[in-house]
Parts: sequence; structure tokens; C-alpha cells
Amino acid sequence: MTVLRDEPVLEALSWAAARDLAAGCARPLDPVPVPLADAAGRRLADPLRALVPVPGVDVAAMDGYAVCGPPPWRVVAHVLAGGAPYAGALSPGEAVEIATGAPVPAGTSAVLPYEQSVRPSGGTRARGSGGALWVGGDAEDGRHVRRRGEDVAEGAVVLGAGAVVSPVVLGLAAALGHDTLRVRPRPRVRVLVTGDEVVGHGLPAPGRVRDAIGPFLPGLVAWAGGRLTKSVRLPDGPGPLRDALAPPGRRDGFPRDALASGAPAEVVVVCGASSKGPADHLRGVLADLGAEVLVDGVAVRPGHPQLLARTPHGTWVVGLPGNPFAALAAAVTLLAPMLRAMSGLEARTEVSALAGAVRTHPRDTRLVPVRRSGRGAVPVGHDRPGSLWGAAMADALAVVPAGWSGEPVELIELPEGG
Repeated sequence: MTVLRDEPVLEALSWAAARDLAAGCARPLDPVPVPLADAAGRRLADPLRALVPVPGVDVAAMDGYAVCGPPPWRVVAHVLAGGAPYAGALSPGEAVEIATGAPVPAGTSAVLPYEQSVRPSGGTRARGSGGALWVGGDAEDGRHVRRRGEDVAEGAVVLGAGAVVSPVVLGLAAALGHDTLRVRPRPRVRVLVTGDEVVGHGLPAPGRVRDAIGPFLPGLVAWAGGRLTKSVRLPDGPGPLRDALAPPGRRDGFPRDALASGAPAEVVVVCGASSKGPADHLRGVLADLGAEVLVDGVAVRPGHPQLLARTPHGTWVVGLPGNPFAALAAAVTLLAPMLRAMSGLEARTEVSALAGAVRTHPRDTRLVPVRRSGRGAVPVGHDRPGSLWGAAMADALAVVPAGWSGEPVELIELPEGG
């Protein structure tokens, strides 16, 4: 196994400390009731209880005859699932032809399936009440009758708070009588893409670059538990950025469109402007707004110039570098852990050996694109800060500590397609 070394750089907050801080400073959002269709992927804020018993009444578990007493039985009615139940009670020697799921009449001792029935009289099946059909067969007492509450008793707790609402959980909740569920909501995220050199479509002219960060953020935000509400492009300069981050009463007038309209966001992601160059105004703007900066640079490669702050009006600001892979590294360091904490989701923990050459750093953590294999995590290469090529081929990022010497490393999952 080959281990390569880079030159040291200035110290910053460690990668592990930055990630833990981002996850620890955010708090789960207050639960909200949402329709079932909007609850998928969320975590239950309350235990899931049965509002009704399942089944709600005694029902037939097979197509056949609900019978009372010993054979033979005279068929006195026909009942379909969803149709009107038999109004009377069965007396010994009586039967009702019945469909699976239909309520069995009072007095039913068992359901005799069609395939186990015999017709001593040789007649045909009755349709409607008053039929003269007689049936016989061996009907074990209580057999093929699902009793009220047999599967789930009314009021029973079937899932605890914190359970993820999967498609199957949605079906279960509906079966138990729920139209809404109280869940941890998705934190709202607004994205600000800065830079005069960044273009949003077409072939970039010389000196310009396509925006490669804005397109991956909606999927990453959703994967981490958030909901992107708005994405806005800003020109360079402190004024537009200040207006975008300031509360309504402190805006100077830019932009004149719907930049600040719509629902407020718990988290604002600023793409670019997080470094310390002449066009990087985020730190100065945050200082003007009185924001508290919790993270100002992280000892990680790529993604060193990342930032986490909180404004006086409670909005979290995550600053991402302008290089695409560096921005992705910063997003999984600060943004994803914060969104998971706010939405009540938990990240999976995975450790793997590395099966391939990895460039290490004496002081900084490296995030290396890898693909899982039977031999371990295989570095895929193409991992320069300005390129997403390697990350696009990878299914995880390997967390390679400073001075790594071959021990297993943590893997950070990457969002999948879909």
C-alpha cells in the first residue's frame, strides 16, 4: 500500500470537531402534523397508536360459508366484503355464504372454505336470502374467523417515537385510521450562489465557469433531511449578500425581485465567498449583521475554507468553498450533520479498510472518493478540489486522518440517484 505525503498547512478546527459541532449545535425542529403523503422519510414525533382495532369486526378469513353448530347447514344469505352485513344472528344448522373480509354474522362458530364444503342435496349455491341450498363439511370451531382486534388491538402502540416513516409505515398508519402523522419536519434551506464568473446554463465564455454546486445541493439537502425552498444567484459584492442574509427590516433594496420572499429558512447555504480573497465577503457581512461564527476554516482537504455561523435572528449560515468537490466536502462536514440533527435523522456509521494508494496529509484530514468492494474501499482518483469526477464515480468518501498509516477508516455515504 502506497502512502504519499503533502506539505503541511496552517492549522484550523479539526474535521471531526467541526462535524460534531455542526451536529451538536442544531436542535430537532418542533413536531408538526402532516398528511400521510408528506410524512414519508420523516421520523415519528410520537408513538404510532391504533385508532381502530384491526380487524374492526369479526370477519371471514376465507371465501366460503359462515356456519353455526354442526352440519349440515342451510344457506340463508349471501354476504360480500364491503356489502351490507347479515342483519340477524345464525342459529344452529344455518350458514351464510361469505367473501373474505366480510363481517361474519353473530353466532358464527367457524368459516367453512368452499374447497372443504360438500353439498348433500346436489343443489346450486344460493344467491340472496331464503335459498334452499344445504352444505356440509368439517368445520373446526373458530377456524378461518379473524376476531375483532386480533391483529392489532385498539389503542395499541405499534411503533415508537423516532421510527422512520417508510412506505410500509404509511400503509400501516392508514390501516390504523390515521390521516395525518406528527413528525419531525424537514428544515428549510435557502441557497445563495455567488460569483460574477459563475454562469447557470450554456457553455461558459473564457474566464467564466458553470455552476456545478447549485445543481447537486437540492439532492444533497433532501438526502440529509432538509427541503430546499429557494436558490438564488448573487453578483459579487457585500451589498447583495448582506441583503440576502439580513432580516427584512435591514435590507438595502437588493434584489428587487423575490429573493427574500416566501417561507423563511432555518439554514442558508452560501456557495463561494467563504475564503479570504478580495471577492469573498461572507465574513465581513456576517460581522456587520452581528452573527456568531462557530467554524471559520476546517483542517480538511479539500474544503478547508468552510464556515458555520448563526445570525442574531436565529438563521444558520453554512459557507461552502467555490470549488465543486471542496464544496461537497464542506457540505458533508457541516451542512449534512446539521440538517440530520434538525430533522431527527441519524447518519449511518461505517468503517472499512482502504484497498489502494491514498495521499495523506501530516496535519489535515483528507476526504477521498472511494467505491466499496470485497477488498475494501477502493480510491477512484480524480479528486482535485475543482472536479466532481471522482465523487461522481464514488459511493462514499473515505475519511483519511492526518498521517494515516493503513488502519481502517470511516466511510461517509454519498447520496444515491433516485
